Amino acid sequence: MATLLQPAPQRIDVTPQPMPALSERPIEGSRYWSHDFMAREWDGIWTKAWLIGGLARQVARPGDFFTYEIGRESILVTRGEDGQVRAFYNVCPHRGKRLVMEEAGHSKRLACSYHGWRFTSEGELNFVPCPEDFAGGNPCGKVRLEEVRCEVFAGFVWVNLDPNAAPLADHLGPVGPQLALYNMEAMHRTHWVTLEGDWNWKCVQDNFNESYHLPFVHPQTRFVMEQSYKDCQFDLYAPHGHARMFMPGSRPSRSLRGHTDAVLEMMRTELTYWGLDPEDFRDDPLRTREALQQAKRAKGAEKGYDFGHFHDAQLTDHFHYTIFPNISFSLKPDGCIWLRADPHPTDPERCFFDMWYFTWFPEGVDRYYAYSMGQEVDRTVPVPHQRGVVGELSCGPGIDQDVSIWSEQQKGLRSRGYRGGHLAGQEARVRFFHDTIDRWLGEF
Repeated sequence: MATLLQPAPQRIDVTPQPMPALSERPIEGSRYWSHDFMAREWDGIWTKAWLIGGLARQVARPGDFFTYEIGRESILVTRGEDGQVRAFYNVCPHRGKRLVMEEAGHSKRLACSYHGWRFTSEGELNFVPCPEDFAGGNPCGKVRLEEVRCEVFAGFVWVNLDPNAAPLADHLGPVGPQLALYNMEAMHRTHWVTLEGDWNWKCVQDNFNESYHLPFVHPQTRFVMEQSYKDCQFDLYAPHGHARMFMPGSRPSRSLRGHTDAVLEMMRTELTYWGLDPEDFRDDPLRTREALQQAKRAKGAEKGYDFGHFHDAQLTDHFHYTIFPNISFSLKPDGCIWLRADPHPTDPERCFFDMWYFTWFPEGVDRYYAYSMGQEVDRTVPVPHQRGVVGELSCGPGIDQDVSIWSEQQKGLRSRGYRGGHLAGQEARVRFFHDTIDRWLGEF
């Protein structure tokens, strides 16, 4: 286990990045349903990329553990008695049974329920029945769990199935220090939802690599954020495969005409929290963004926030990062919508979609209104892991709207009438994502 300790800059570098060369190849529908393509992704991406398995908070004490399912593999993450976080294949080396069946727990001994072999949280075999019956002598002290590359960064436990993979810092590149500045390890996960979806995992990452869909899938956002690509900044990080978007928030879209009552009502809670009267902006609702930035600068410390390392834009706007291959960080001034799409073990037309919401609680405060989720949250209450299928559970008002699209999109991608798409310039992140997939698969 290693920890990324490189010092972060004082503030995020918001300099626009040069546009890398992009292909013009069709994005074939078969990428979303072919078993052959799925197998190539498993060998070329999932077994080689850095993936987020869980939170460092889940293994806060020696003996804590959790499991992360990725494809056909199960990864066991532990904190040893020496304080180190480690990851292992969750399989008993004796006869191959899955070792730990629970999603999370605490035990200083990890016991296989088949033949009783027991392992320490450092992965060492320390008990077998009938040790004298082994031709090579007692296997204790000789056999251990198969280790998986593991690093802790930004409050997350990252794993990599490739023992020869480059360090996580190399994989994240310039994006790593930017994420570090959000101090996510101080945030609390206040929502935890996993959906089994009837769509390919790339539908999720495609979706969060563009904002072209906002006016149609999220029409309510025009009252509280910019929808036009002309006012947003899009950056692609080659060769890493990551991307970012800066989207102005805490004001209506510039194209909005009228609807002042709706704008002020949707922003009332935030404006009031920061000591602003919504009625003062009735003549020009576009002024709310700058006014909120000034109010947060003036009152942040007294409300328990340290905004010293943020640009003014970060106090109101949406800084959205997509991390190759399957993570999205939608970072807000007081929290983060974290999204992950993992492949199904056997079916390319299914996946597992995770939504975690992280709340940055002001210092000394246990209850807080999470604007993005539209509800009050409490950090003293353990968040349950909700699992279900589409339609059973909510991922929050905004993400539910995204989820409503993907099932029908998967059907269309399966159609012989789909010929590979026609992308707008503002969808360059989608093109870049697929070019990165092809590069990892050795095709580009």
